[in-house]
Amino acid sequence: MDTLNYRDLSVEEFDTKTLLAHAAQQAKQRRYEDFLIVDVDAHHYESDSFAEIVEYIEDPVMRQQAKYQGFGGTGIASGPGSYQNLNGRLTRYPKVRGEKTPPTPHRDITLTKRWMDSLGIDVGCMFPTPMLQLGTCPRIEVEVALARAYNRWLCENVLAHEPRIRSTLYLPFRDPEACYQMVQDFGDRKGVIGFTVVSPGKKGVHDNAFMKTWAAIEERNLALVFHGAYTWGGDQHAELCNRFIAVHALGFTWFNILHMTNWLCNGMPERFPKLRTCWIESGLAWIPFLMQRLDNEWMMRSSEVPLLKRKPSDYMREMYYSTQPMEMVDNKEALELTFKMINAETQLCYSSDYPHWDMDLPSTIYDLPFLTEAAKRNILGGNAKRLFNLEPVVSEAKVKQLAERNAARPA
Repeated sequence: MDTLNYRDLSVEEFDTKTLLAHAAQQAKQRRYEDFLIVDVDAHHYESDSFAEIVEYIEDPVMRQQAKYQGFGGTGIASGPGSYQNLNGRLTRYPKVRGEKTPPTPHRDITLTKRWMDSLGIDVGCMFPTPMLQLGTCPRIEVEVALARAYNRWLCENVLAHEPRIRSTLYLPFRDPEACYQMVQDFGDRKGVIGFTVVSPGKKGVHDNAFMKTWAAIEERNLALVFHGAYTWGGDQHAELCNRFIAVHALGFTWFNILHMTNWLCNGMPERFPKLRTCWIESGLAWIPFLMQRLDNEWMMRSSEVPLLKRKPSDYMREMYYSTQPMEMVDNKEALELTFKMINAETQLCYSSDYPHWDMDLPSTIYDLPFLTEAAKRNILGGNAKRLFNLEPVVSEAKVKQLAERNAARPA
C-alpha cells in the first residue's frame, strides 16, 4: 500500500458498503447470486441501541438503574474487560456509529442489510455482542432483566420487520426457570428460529432444571445453539493467561467442549432425539479431537453412560457446526479430514461473525479446492436452511444482479 496516498475514512465519510467494497467484488466474481447464502453467526452492537432496549426492562427500579449507569465500562452489566478490539485499529467498530441511515426502517436493519449485501448473504442470524459477556455479571437478576429486554426489543423492532434477519434468542443460562419462560414467551415470535446458550457458565446442560426448556424448544421444532465465548478475569484457569490471544484460542473452544461432553455423557441426544443442536464460533479443530477422546473413553466405560446407544462420535456427526473461525492451517489434508470426520457436506454451516476482528467471508468456504460445488452450496446455505427450517429469502441485491445478467444476454 502506498502510505503517502492512504487516508482513513472520516466519520462523516464512513459507509459500510465502502468499507466492504472488496468483499462485494469477491461476491460478484464468484456469482453468489446463483445460490442461497445463510450466515448462522452475525453480530450487531446492541449497546448502540441501549437507550431503546432499556425501556423494555420490566422492573422499574432496575430500568432506572440501567438508565443511570449505562451498559459498558462500569455500567450495570460490566464484567472483566479486555483489549479484544485492538485499541481502536478496527475502525468499523467506532465509526459505524456515525454512519448515516434513513429514519426508517430501524437503523439496525439498514446497517445489517448493507453488510449482508456486500458479502453476498441472503439470510443472517443476528446475535448480540456485549451481551455475550452477561453471564459474567455478578447479579443474575441483571442478566435476566437485560436478556428479556433485549429479546423483546429485537423481536419488535428488527425481526418483525425484516425477513432476511433471524435470531436464536439469548437464554439467561444461570436461571433455568427464566430460560424456560423465555422459550414460552418468545418461541413463537416472527423471526425466532431457536435459542442460544452462551457457553461460559457455571451450570451443566444436563441439570434437570433445564429439561423442560430443552423439551419446549424441541416441541416447537426450533434449534438450540451453543455460542462460544470466553472469560478472563474471575476465571482461575483463564487468569493464568497473560495475553488475549491465549484466552481467545482456548476459551471459545473450551466451553463448547465442556457442554458437548456433558450433553453426550448424559444422553441428551437420546432424551431429545428431534432437538437439533448447533455449535457456533469455536472453529472446527476441536471436534475430531473430542470425537476420538470420547469414543476411546466410551469403549472402556460405556456402562457409565447407559443412555448412549452408539459411540459419542456417531451423535456428533449428526449435530451442526459453524465454520468461523475456521482454522486455515497450512496442511490442507488436515482440514479436509476434519470436514470428512464431521460430515461437513450436510452438517457444517457458514458463519461470518461480522463485524468482529476474526470474521470470515463466504470465500473461506467457496475457495476450498477439495469441496464439490454441491458441498459448497450446502455449507454456504443449504445446511442452515435444514437446521433452522428456513424459507429461502433472496436479497434484493441478488435479484437485481440476476436481472442485469439476464438483460445482458443476447436475444
